[in-house]
Amino acid sequence: MEITVKRTDSPKKKPDWSKLGFGKIFTDHMFECDYDPERGWHDARIVPFHNISLSPACMVFHYAQEMFEGLKAYRTEKGDILLFRPDKNIERMNNTNERMCIPKVDPDFALEAIKTVVKVDSDWVPSLPGTSLYIRPFIIATDEFLGVHPSKTYKFVIILSPSGSYYAAGINPVKIAVEDEYVRAVRGGTGFAKVGGNYAASLIGQQKAEENGYAQVLWLDGIYHKYIDEVGAMNVFFKINGEIITPKLEGSILPGVTRRSAIELLRSEGYTVTERRISIDEVSEAHDAGKLEEMFGTGTAAVVSPVGELYWGNKKMTINNFEIGQVSAMLYEKLTSIQWGKAEDKFGWTVKI
Repeated sequence: MEITVKRTDSPKKKPDWSKLGFGKIFTDHMFECDYDPERGWHDARIVPFHNISLSPACMVFHYAQEMFEGLKAYRTEKGDILLFRPDKNIERMNNTNERMCIPKVDPDFALEAIKTVVKVDSDWVPSLPGTSLYIRPFIIATDEFLGVHPSKTYKFVIILSPSGSYYAAGINPVKIAVEDEYVRAVRGGTGFAKVGGNYAASLIGQQKAEENGYAQVLWLDGIYHKYIDEVGAMNVFFKINGEIITPKLEGSILPGVTRRSAIELLRSEGYTVTERRISIDEVSEAHDAGKLEEMFGTGTAAVVSPVGELYWGNKKMTINNFEIGQVSAMLYEKLTSIQWGKAEDKFGWTVKI
């Protein structure tokens, strides 16, 4: 499918690259493509960034039939632009589409769409350390219908946002609160899919955590309320007595691309990484025994985020003296060095635009 390009007549003023934050600024252009049963995905186009006009009856507003993804483009010291494992994001995108009864997108076309819109707005890819261009593909149901049924028409959009560090504290350790009242997802639901409903369900826990001075929420499973699922915006890892443990993917946890990359990289460095169920009680007991050596999260936005304090019930667990752990620091350095083209990509993870 040909992708047409219509460039803006009014380019925006570039922001101060040192004060980007995350997800607040958007580039000059966006990608759009539409779907209907007769033509399939069609009319692929790059157009000036604009508001989308939709009927109030569109099904996405009423039944949340949608999906989204998140990946980044990085500018190297030589000026090249790299994507990090976009094939895995596209693979997850289509797994979400299948779960949400949304037509799948051809992987090669999806990658071409991402490459094209980033290329058009290539001057928006920042080059300061820690900065990147965040890429947000999403698909929404557009049928004007109030019955509960999969939509027949859809809109596929990609928007871009130059971004700094996800957390104001950067790579410094963050404080995480365990949510033991509400649940985010259950096996058999949509926990493994990248859908807005999962995040809407997490907002009340996030709000509680922030009111008490915590950056994020650690979610427990929805059945027993004891096994660890994930942090609101990250997958989670624990280093206990030399072993690195991360919750097993059993349908309620998002299969993070950074999670997968961290596991592969850690194993290549000789670390023992185990994917299994781990309870909050086990983490607490390891802390009390002096065996909880590190805790960190992984995700596209933050890459690696060390955890310095874990709050559960009335118990505050300080981890590694609230300092960055050796594994967290190594993982962040090696992953970002590959993403920014500073180190050899022996895994073949990056794609040059």
